[in-house]
Amino acid sequence: MHWAEETARAIITRNPEKQKYVCAAGISPSGPVHIGNFREVVTTYFVVQALRDLGKDVQFLFSWDDYDRFRKVPADIVGHDRYLGRPYSETPAPTGEGSYARHFEEMFEKTLRLFQMEPEYRYQHAEYRSGRYAELILHAFRERHAIYEILMRYKSATPSEAERVSYFPASVYCTACGTDATTIESFDDHEATYDYRCRCGWYETIDMRSNHQTKLNWKVDWAMRWAMEGVDFEPGGKDHSAANGSYVVSSEIAREIFGVKPPLYLPYEFIRLKGETKKMSSSSGGGLTPQDLLQVYPAHQILFLFAKHRPEHAFHIGIDEDVLRHYAEYERMVMHYERQTPEIQQSLRWSQADLKNELIPFSQWTTLGPMVDFNEPLLRQLLECNEADETITAQVERARQFVTSWCPERQIRIREQRNDQKFAAYSMEEQDWLNRFAEAVRGEEDVLAVFYRLTRQVEKKETMRMQKIRSTMLYELTIDSSFGPRIPLLVKAIGHERFCSLLSFDLIDTVGLSQDRLK
Repeated sequence: MHWAEETARAIITRNPEKQKYVCAAGISPSGPVHIGNFREVVTTYFVVQALRDLGKDVQFLFSWDDYDRFRKVPADIVGHDRYLGRPYSETPAPTGEGSYARHFEEMFEKTLRLFQMEPEYRYQHAEYRSGRYAELILHAFRERHAIYEILMRYKSATPSEAERVSYFPASVYCTACGTDATTIESFDDHEATYDYRCRCGWYETIDMRSNHQTKLNWKVDWAMRWAMEGVDFEPGGKDHSAANGSYVVSSEIAREIFGVKPPLYLPYEFIRLKGETKKMSSSSGGGLTPQDLLQVYPAHQILFLFAKHRPEHAFHIGIDEDVLRHYAEYERMVMHYERQTPEIQQSLRWSQADLKNELIPFSQWTTLGPMVDFNEPLLRQLLECNEADETITAQVERARQFVTSWCPERQIRIREQRNDQKFAAYSMEEQDWLNRFAEAVRGEEDVLAVFYRLTRQVEKKETMRMQKIRSTMLYELTIDSSFGPRIPLLVKAIGHERFCSLLSFDLIDTVGLSQDRLK
């Protein structure tokens, strides 16, 4: 059974009579949303799909934690140090237009639409500022001592009465300077007011029912939102999933303070860049984003990559030769869908894979593309594509992006003239084979038939080895590469006449070259 269906059935078992199940995800817009964050959303998405397949009504919530404090300036953003401590929603965007939060939110929301994901968004700055949480925040203030005791159960420090008395489960954004460099000094339960003082010198009394600039601390905030939204399921990174981590603590607060059962929780492992050991961070900058992946993969293939891995399993992503491996695996599974396990079949369906189209291997686009400068009409002709298929245009562009931006070592080019020096480096037997092959091709014999005839050996394994050796020789002499397309496609891409001219070596001259090389 697919992991998402297992999770969906567990959700139903916990509350079988519920009419609508709520599945939630959330991200802080501290910078560009990287693929590690994306795992949070996509994990929820697949569980939502599984619940719907089981005939259930589901609400897919996505919270932007944009009322969190701006705590760290990413390396690629200059001049924002003065905004530290303000909410993301009230920090200027890197471009200077709009808010910091909205800048990155819009970027990611646009990306999610490309994956055909349409969650119901919650912008936490708006939720807090509207007063929607006012009564629950007030309740948390009244239960602050009990919250303190819950928090201390999971800390190694010894609790103190003085700390307990002065503890408040929230921070305040200062009216004067806008930061959270504030201290709550007193609370009036009867009047529902508190006094705070800011480092900037501002002092104020806040009416909690009419003035909404209080932000609950993370573990209390999480539990409060579960209570407010009636959340049934939410995933979280492994950093929240330890024995004394956020989920465990927030669950205690949810039960004991807000009187609700915490949602079913699914921890997920971090995704790391190939060759990296540290986890990606939006606030540090430099992480791989879904937009980066979309340069080289269609959306449904990225979804499949996440669907086939159980959330608790880590995996690495690199935009290098691994792209070709992922494509080859995906193409094989789509072409032989009926042979796949039920889990893989479900992953393909939920990923919106096109199971009807016959896929042209991506390796052919990336190999032939640079040989013809990614000329789309010519590529369509070479690969005999359906002229009306608009997906071809997108695939040609992905191949171009992959080769030119991420894997320049695949920038193979057709030679302008013969490679006499390379030919001379071959043995006499190899030179003789090349001349026989070129003569047969010049005589208009079928290229593939000639190649098979001239590489056939007694043993099949030896034939395959010989075909690889001879193919490499042809690539080296025509495109200066050790790899290339299948030989008939190679000839077709280069052009019959030009291909033959690149293999038209004068054996007498090459003997001289060979002798010079030996001197």
